[in-house]
Amino acid sequence: MSATLDIGVNVTCPLWAEALPTAAGLSLDAADAAYHSALEHSEAKGDPGAEVSIVLADDAFVRELNRDFRGEDKATNVLSFPSAGTEEPPAPPGEPIILGDIIVAFETSAAEAEQQGKPLADHFCHLIVHGMLHLLGFDHQTDIMENAMEALEIKVLAGLDFTNPYEDGVGEDK
Repeated sequence: MSATLDIGVNVTCPLWAEALPTAAGLSLDAADAAYHSALEHSEAKGDPGAEVSIVLADDAFVRELNRDFRGEDKATNVLSFPSAGTEEPPAPPGEPIILGDIIVAFETSAAEAEQQGKPLADHFCHLIVHGMLHLLGFDHQTDIMENAMEALEIKVLAGLDFTNPYEDGVGEDK
């Protein structure tokens, strides 16, 4: 039995629907692909599945979260808030694991895509994959960890027919 990922998508910024009408569907595909690809690289067996929440927001909302939770009073492209390590009790045996939340800021993401000469859909999917991998414990604190995370991002995005986000040497802000 394959592990399932229950994904909730909440579009709070109407600019997403205007600029990228497929954003909600793309986020489902990207998060699911990242989840299953990461599971292939783990030793987890018998995983009961997981839940994740994705919020497609504006810069003001992301700036507020970034300020309140990270001490940085500025917008950023994507924030991930993993549930692991919080004071929430673990899921009962056999119940899905709550991975956490991914929040993507429209204005910052759209500006980055334009600056990097990438379609918004490509950049957006990269941010969802990047955020999902953070929820699954991947990070870029060291060169080794960064290389492993980037390699998995490239693999997942290629499987979704998106371009390599690092091909031109320009990735997202870290």
